[in-house]
Amino acid sequence: MSKPPLTILTDDDVRTLLHSLTREDIIKLHQSLANSLHYYSSGDTDENNNNCSASFQPGRVTMNRKDKSSTLFMPGSSSDGMGFKVVTLAESKRDSPGLPVDEESTRSSISSMSISHSNSTSSQTASDIPSYPASAPDSTLSGSTAVSNVTTSPAGSLTLLDRQGSPRAFINASEITAFRTALASTLLFAKRQNVHDVVIFGAGKQAYWHARLALLLRGPDIHHLNIINRSFESGVELFKKLFKTEYPVPVSHPKTEMVTPAHTEYARHLKSLLRSASVIFCTTPSTTPLFPHDILTSTEGRRKGRYIAAIGSFKPHMVELHPDIIKQAVAPHHGHHFHKHAKQGGAVVVDSVEACLREAGELVQAGLGGREVVELGELIMLKRDALQRKAERQSGSESSSLSEGVQFGRGDKKKGDADDDGGLVDWLQRGNVIYKSVGMALMDCVVGNDLVRLADAKGIGIKIDNF
Repeated sequence: MSKPPLTILTDDDVRTLLHSLTREDIIKLHQSLANSLHYYSSGDTDENNNNCSASFQPGRVTMNRKDKSSTLFMPGSSSDGMGFKVVTLAESKRDSPGLPVDEESTRSSISSMSISHSNSTSSQTASDIPSYPASAPDSTLSGSTAVSNVTTSPAGSLTLLDRQGSPRAFINASEITAFRTALASTLLFAKRQNVHDVVIFGAGKQAYWHARLALLLRGPDIHHLNIINRSFESGVELFKKLFKTEYPVPVSHPKTEMVTPAHTEYARHLKSLLRSASVIFCTTPSTTPLFPHDILTSTEGRRKGRYIAAIGSFKPHMVELHPDIIKQAVAPHHGHHFHKHAKQGGAVVVDSVEACLREAGELVQAGLGGREVVELGELIMLKRDALQRKAERQSGSESSSLSEGVQFGRGDKKKGDADDDGGLVDWLQRGNVIYKSVGMALMDCVVGNDLVRLADAKGIGIKIDNF
């Protein structure tokens, strides 16, 4: 049997492939990633010669250079083989925040604007997404009106090998990194009961893919899509890419709004948007919290269950969420991980406990330990288990089809207590859930291999036989 060719995907190839994905494609990619995360957390290596277990995942290596850039070397193992991603994050300094000064241009309904059709394929990078000033006094946020000038711009490649170690694919990592991060963030998002009001901090690639996948998965349920970003122009460009370019999202257009910190009433608008938000995506490499903690931690702020995904910070000194938000989510009176009164509680879900407790600034600065967070993979039920438990709940009666997509449930559930899940499902669907991710090479390997198979089927990329 001949081995498959080496597939090379340029950044344009990856972008073309990702924009061709349908909702059904995303759901299949979700399931593949979810299964791998389940094996990662469970340590199950028996089924299908699985190699996704955490014990098979080497730690990342960071090389810090004199020019302030950091290069990350991230090896990983998946059921399809092995792989490694090399990404360089180049830091730069900006002399001024560069905020717009025209108040009328800092808060607008984008849906009412005239946005001309654009064929531009240029994309914003993390360098366009500086951290945001806090808008209310806070003793822990010295100089709260200042904006951090440290920015990062990722560049690199993903190399995939088959089980025998032969090269399978060489992929530009810029777009795929943002995509696989958003794919993981939307695993829990897809199951949320209320996604009417979505707020996104940032306007770069991460923000774009979080917005695009959210719309593909739950478009009819999203009534408002709001962007908070330092640059008004970058925010407008994001909306144009979503709705007005050659790859518009094929869903009904929600009401959209763009807000920048330059607005004289920014604090009031920020508070209003976050209080009404049912979903918050934080996608910036910020070194200070993006908003005052009491917007969400006060009595009024806790009245609504929210899903918050914070994926922008990846070093101990970087934070998007104030540590007090994290501390409240895991406070003892909220219970351990989940409980029956889920709407009033909260918890922190991570991609990797070990990596997040070491690298995620929010968790490090909040002083969290391993018993206060839960891995996403621990919550995922494999499809066969979900079907079995569905049948048990039906007790032999005619059953309806299992809801599509990834299924969540308790790994320790026993036969006979199918209706008592300790409030887990209710918590995941309606409670306060914070998802914190610093990324794993496993995700790149799994999603990369799936995308390579799709690229080969669609004739996208360069193929080299007998490499």
